[in-house]
Amino acid sequence: MMEGSIKLFRKPMTRKRIIAGNWKMHKTMREAALYVEALTPLVVDAGCEVWIAPSFFSISAAAEKAEGSRIRVGAQNMSDQDEGAFTGEVSARMLKEAGAQFVILGHSERRQYFNEVDEHIHHKLKRALLESLLPLLCIGESAAERESGHSLDVLRAQLDGALGDLTADALASLVVAYEPVWAIGTGKSATPEIAQEIHAEIRSYLTERVGSGFAQDLPILYGGSVKPTNIEGLLNQTDIDGALIGGASLDVEAFANMVRQGSKR
Repeated sequence: MMEGSIKLFRKPMTRKRIIAGNWKMHKTMREAALYVEALTPLVVDAGCEVWIAPSFFSISAAAEKAEGSRIRVGAQNMSDQDEGAFTGEVSARMLKEAGAQFVILGHSERRQYFNEVDEHIHHKLKRALLESLLPLLCIGESAAERESGHSLDVLRAQLDGALGDLTADALASLVVAYEPVWAIGTGKSATPEIAQEIHAEIRSYLTERVGSGFAQDLPILYGGSVKPTNIEGLLNQTDIDGALIGGASLDVEAFANMVRQGSKR
Protein backbone atom coordinates (compact mmCIF):
# COMPACT_ATOMS: atom_id res chain seq x y z
CA MET A 1 0.00 0.00 0.00
CA MET A 2 1.41 3.38 -0.99
CA GLU A 3 1.46 6.17 1.54
CA GLY A 4 -0.25 9.46 0.87
CA SER A 5 -3.15 10.19 -1.43
CA ILE A 6 -3.30 10.59 -5.17
CA LYS A 7 -3.31 14.23 -6.16
CA LEU A 8 -6.12 15.37 -8.42
CA PHE A 9 -5.57 17.30 -11.64
CA ARG A 10 -8.09 19.67 -13.10
CA LYS A 11 -9.64 18.34 -16.28
CA PRO A 12 -9.38 20.49 -19.41
CA MET A 13 -12.54 22.03 -20.80
CA THR A 14 -11.65 20.71 -24.26
CA ARG A 15 -9.36 17.88 -25.28
CA LYS A 16 -5.78 18.95 -25.70
CA ARG A 17 -3.73 17.88 -28.71
CA ILE A 18 -0.33 16.35 -28.05
CA ILE A 19 2.51 15.50 -30.41
CA ALA A 20 4.92 13.30 -28.48
CA GLY A 21 8.27 11.81 -29.45
CA ASN A 22 9.51 8.57 -27.90
CA TRP A 23 13.25 8.36 -28.58
CA LYS A 24 13.61 4.85 -27.15
CA MET A 25 17.32 3.92 -26.77
CA HIS A 26 18.67 6.72 -28.94
CA LYS A 27 20.63 9.96 -28.38
CA THR A 28 23.32 10.70 -25.82
CA MET A 29 23.06 13.60 -23.37
CA ARG A 30 24.93 15.85 -25.76
CA GLU A 31 22.76 14.82 -28.71
CA ALA A 32 19.60 15.36 -26.67
CA ALA A 33 20.68 18.87 -25.68
CA LEU A 34 21.52 19.78 -29.27
CA TYR A 35 18.18 18.39 -30.46
CA VAL A 36 16.17 20.47 -27.98
CA GLU A 37 18.19 23.58 -28.84
CA ALA A 38 17.34 23.06 -32.50
CA LEU A 39 13.68 22.18 -31.86
CA THR A 40 12.83 25.08 -29.54
CA PRO A 41 12.67 27.86 -32.15
CA LEU A 42 10.84 25.57 -34.58
CA VAL A 43 7.90 25.02 -32.20
CA VAL A 44 7.72 28.40 -30.50
CA ASP A 45 4.29 29.07 -32.06
CA ALA A 46 2.99 25.50 -31.78
CA GLY A 47 -0.75 25.19 -31.33
CA CYS A 48 -0.41 21.84 -29.59
CA GLU A 49 1.55 20.40 -26.70
CA VAL A 50 5.04 19.15 -27.60
CA TRP A 51 6.34 16.20 -25.59
CA ILE A 52 9.64 14.34 -25.90
CA ALA A 53 10.76 11.26 -23.97
CA PRO A 54 14.56 10.81 -24.03
CA SER A 55 16.44 8.01 -22.31
CA PHE A 56 16.81 8.25 -18.52
CA PHE A 57 20.35 9.53 -18.92
CA SER A 58 19.31 12.41 -21.18
CA ILE A 59 16.25 13.70 -19.33
CA SER A 60 18.11 16.31 -17.29
CA ALA A 61 20.07 17.61 -20.29
CA ALA A 62 16.89 17.87 -22.40
CA ALA A 63 14.87 19.43 -19.57
CA GLU A 64 17.52 22.08 -18.95
CA LYS A 65 17.49 23.12 -22.61
CA ALA A 66 13.68 22.99 -22.75
CA GLU A 67 13.15 25.26 -19.73
CA GLY A 68 10.90 28.19 -20.62
CA SER A 69 9.94 26.67 -23.99
CA ARG A 70 6.83 24.86 -25.22
CA ILE A 71 8.60 21.51 -24.94
CA ARG A 72 7.65 19.13 -22.13
CA VAL A 73 10.20 16.45 -21.27
CA GLY A 74 9.26 13.05 -19.87
CA ALA A 75 10.44 9.50 -19.29
CA GLN A 76 9.91 6.23 -21.13
CA ASN A 77 9.31 4.11 -18.04
CA MET A 78 9.53 4.10 -14.24
CA SER A 79 9.37 1.81 -11.22
CA ASP A 80 6.22 1.34 -9.21
CA GLN A 81 8.31 1.63 -6.05
CA ASP A 82 9.33 4.82 -4.27
CA GLU A 83 12.80 3.54 -3.34
CA GLY A 84 14.59 0.42 -2.15
CA ALA A 85 16.77 -2.49 -3.21
CA PHE A 86 15.64 -2.61 -6.84
CA THR A 87 18.82 -2.74 -8.90
CA GLY A 88 18.55 -0.92 -12.21
CA GLU A 89 15.20 0.72 -11.48
CA VAL A 90 14.36 4.45 -11.54
CA SER A 91 11.73 6.03 -9.28
CA ALA A 92 9.20 8.73 -10.04
CA ARG A 93 10.92 11.10 -7.59
CA MET A 94 14.22 10.63 -9.42
CA LEU A 95 12.52 11.39 -12.73
CA LYS A 96 10.88 14.54 -11.38
CA GLU A 97 14.17 15.82 -9.97
CA ALA A 98 15.77 15.22 -13.38
CA GLY A 99 13.06 17.39 -14.96
CA ALA A 100 10.51 14.84 -16.21
CA GLN A 101 6.89 15.98 -16.31
CA PHE A 102 5.29 12.86 -17.79
CA VAL A 103 6.01 9.16 -18.10
CA ILE A 104 5.15 6.56 -20.74
CA LEU A 105 3.65 3.42 -19.18
CA GLY A 106 2.78 0.06 -20.70
CA HIS A 107 4.55 0.50 -24.02
CA SER A 108 4.36 -2.68 -26.08
CA GLU A 109 8.14 -3.05 -26.02
CA ARG A 110 8.03 -3.06 -22.21
CA ARG A 111 5.25 -5.65 -22.30
CA GLN A 112 6.99 -7.80 -24.92
CA TYR A 113 10.66 -7.64 -23.94
CA PHE A 114 10.43 -7.03 -20.19
CA ASN A 115 7.34 -9.08 -19.39
CA GLU A 116 5.31 -6.21 -17.97
CA VAL A 117 1.74 -7.23 -17.23
CA ASP A 118 -1.37 -5.15 -16.64
CA GLU A 119 -1.24 -5.49 -12.85
CA HIS A 120 2.32 -4.16 -12.78
CA ILE A 121 1.37 -1.30 -15.09
CA HIS A 122 -1.55 -0.48 -12.77
CA HIS A 123 0.85 -0.06 -9.83
CA LYS A 124 3.10 2.16 -11.96
CA LEU A 125 0.11 4.25 -12.96
CA LYS A 126 -0.90 4.74 -9.33
CA ARG A 127 2.67 5.71 -8.43
CA ALA A 128 2.83 8.25 -11.29
CA LEU A 129 -0.43 9.84 -10.15
CA LEU A 130 0.75 9.91 -6.55
CA GLU A 131 3.91 11.74 -7.61
CA SER A 132 2.09 14.12 -10.01
CA LEU A 133 3.75 12.75 -13.12
CA LEU A 134 1.41 12.85 -16.11
CA PRO A 135 0.86 9.22 -17.19
CA LEU A 136 0.79 8.34 -20.88
CA LEU A 137 -0.71 4.84 -20.94
CA CYS A 138 -0.07 2.71 -24.03
CA ILE A 139 -2.39 -0.05 -25.18
CA GLY A 140 -2.37 -2.11 -28.36
CA GLU A 141 -2.99 -5.50 -29.91
CA SER A 142 -0.69 -7.84 -31.82
CA ALA A 143 -1.14 -8.88 -35.44
CA ALA A 144 -2.41 -12.29 -34.36
CA GLU A 145 -4.93 -10.75 -31.98
CA ARG A 146 -6.16 -8.41 -34.69
CA GLU A 147 -6.43 -11.14 -37.32
CA SER A 148 -8.42 -13.33 -34.93
CA GLY A 149 -10.91 -10.51 -34.34
CA HIS A 150 -9.96 -9.93 -30.71
CA SER A 151 -8.56 -6.39 -30.94
CA LEU A 152 -11.24 -4.77 -28.80
CA ASP A 153 -11.19 -7.56 -26.22
CA VAL A 154 -7.43 -7.08 -25.81
CA LEU A 155 -7.69 -3.30 -25.53
CA ARG A 156 -10.50 -3.49 -22.98
CA ALA A 157 -8.57 -6.00 -20.89
CA GLN A 158 -5.46 -3.77 -20.97
CA LEU A 159 -7.51 -0.75 -19.90
CA ASP A 160 -9.25 -2.70 -17.13
CA GLY A 161 -5.96 -4.05 -15.83
CA ALA A 162 -4.14 -0.72 -15.92
CA LEU A 163 -6.93 1.46 -14.52
CA GLY A 164 -8.15 -0.96 -11.88
CA ASP A 165 -10.43 0.77 -9.38
CA LEU A 166 -9.11 4.28 -10.01
CA THR A 167 -11.85 6.90 -10.33
CA ALA A 168 -12.39 9.53 -13.00
CA ASP A 169 -11.17 12.24 -10.61
CA ALA A 170 -7.95 10.36 -9.87
CA LEU A 171 -7.39 9.71 -13.59
CA ALA A 172 -8.08 13.27 -14.75
CA SER A 173 -4.46 13.77 -15.92
CA LEU A 174 -4.37 10.51 -17.91
CA VAL A 175 -3.42 10.39 -21.58
CA VAL A 176 -3.92 7.17 -23.56
CA ALA A 177 -1.98 6.12 -26.66
CA TYR A 178 -3.34 3.44 -28.95
CA GLU A 179 -0.32 1.75 -30.48
CA PRO A 180 -1.14 -1.35 -32.52
CA VAL A 181 1.81 -3.67 -31.96
CA TRP A 182 1.68 -4.77 -35.60
CA ALA A 183 2.43 -1.18 -36.67
CA ILE A 184 5.27 -0.29 -34.29
CA GLY A 185 8.61 -0.15 -36.08
CA THR A 186 7.25 -2.17 -38.99
CA GLY A 187 6.61 0.64 -41.44
CA LYS A 188 2.94 -0.35 -41.41
CA SER A 189 0.33 2.04 -40.10
CA ALA A 190 -3.38 1.77 -39.52
CA THR A 191 -5.34 3.75 -42.07
CA PRO A 192 -6.92 6.90 -40.65
CA GLU A 193 -10.31 5.19 -40.88
CA ILE A 194 -9.18 2.08 -38.98
CA ALA A 195 -7.43 4.19 -36.36
CA GLN A 196 -10.52 6.37 -35.93
CA GLU A 197 -12.74 3.32 -35.50
CA ILE A 198 -10.53 1.93 -32.74
CA HIS A 199 -10.16 5.31 -31.01
CA ALA A 200 -13.94 5.74 -31.02
CA GLU A 201 -14.35 2.27 -29.52
CA ILE A 202 -11.81 3.09 -26.79
CA ARG A 203 -13.65 6.31 -25.95
CA SER A 204 -16.99 4.51 -25.96
CA TYR A 205 -15.69 1.82 -23.64
CA LEU A 206 -14.24 4.38 -21.24
CA THR A 207 -17.57 6.22 -21.28
CA GLU A 208 -19.25 3.05 -20.03
CA ARG A 209 -16.49 2.21 -17.57
CA VAL A 210 -15.48 5.57 -16.08
CA GLY A 211 -18.03 8.10 -17.31
CA SER A 212 -18.90 10.31 -20.27
CA GLY A 213 -17.25 13.48 -18.96
CA PHE A 214 -13.97 11.68 -18.38
CA ALA A 215 -14.01 9.91 -21.74
CA GLN A 216 -14.85 13.04 -23.70
CA ASP A 217 -12.04 15.03 -22.09
CA LEU A 218 -9.44 12.24 -22.40
CA PRO A 219 -6.75 12.79 -25.06
CA ILE A 220 -6.20 9.58 -27.05
CA LEU A 221 -3.08 9.56 -29.23
CA TYR A 222 -2.24 7.25 -32.11
CA GLY A 223 1.16 5.59 -32.41
CA GLY A 224 2.60 3.13 -34.90
CA SER A 225 4.87 4.17 -37.78
CA VAL A 226 3.61 7.76 -37.68
CA LYS A 227 5.58 10.02 -40.01
CA PRO A 228 5.21 13.36 -41.82
CA THR A 229 3.51 11.71 -44.80
CA ASN A 230 0.63 10.13 -42.86
CA ILE A 231 0.13 12.22 -39.73
CA GLU A 232 -2.27 14.73 -41.30
CA GLY A 233 -4.83 12.10 -42.27
CA LEU A 234 -4.68 10.60 -38.80
CA LEU A 235 -5.09 13.93 -37.01
CA ASN A 236 -8.10 14.82 -39.14
CA GLN A 237 -10.08 12.07 -37.39
CA THR A 238 -12.58 13.07 -34.71
CA ASP A 239 -11.28 10.89 -31.90
CA ILE A 240 -7.52 11.12 -32.58
CA ASP A 241 -6.01 13.84 -30.41
CA GLY A 242 -2.37 13.59 -31.36
CA ALA A 243 0.44 11.14 -31.98
CA LEU A 244 3.09 9.19 -30.11
CA ILE A 245 5.95 9.03 -32.60
CA GLY A 246 8.93 6.70 -32.48
CA GLY A 247 11.61 6.64 -35.16
CA ALA A 248 10.35 9.68 -37.06
CA SER A 249 10.76 11.84 -33.94
CA LEU A 250 14.53 11.36 -33.94
CA ASP A 251 14.95 13.84 -36.79
CA VAL A 252 14.33 17.35 -35.50
CA GLU A 253 13.05 18.76 -38.80
CA ALA A 254 10.66 15.84 -39.33
CA PHE A 255 9.36 16.13 -35.77
CA ALA A 256 8.90 19.90 -36.06
CA ASN A 257 6.99 19.30 -39.30
CA MET A 258 4.63 16.94 -37.47
CA VAL A 259 4.19 19.44 -34.66
CA ARG A 260 3.18 22.04 -37.26
CA GLN A 261 0.63 19.61 -38.68
CA GLY A 262 -0.56 18.88 -35.17
CA SER A 263 -1.09 22.58 -34.59
CA LYS A 264 -3.75 22.78 -37.30
CA ARG A 265 -7.33 22.58 -36.10
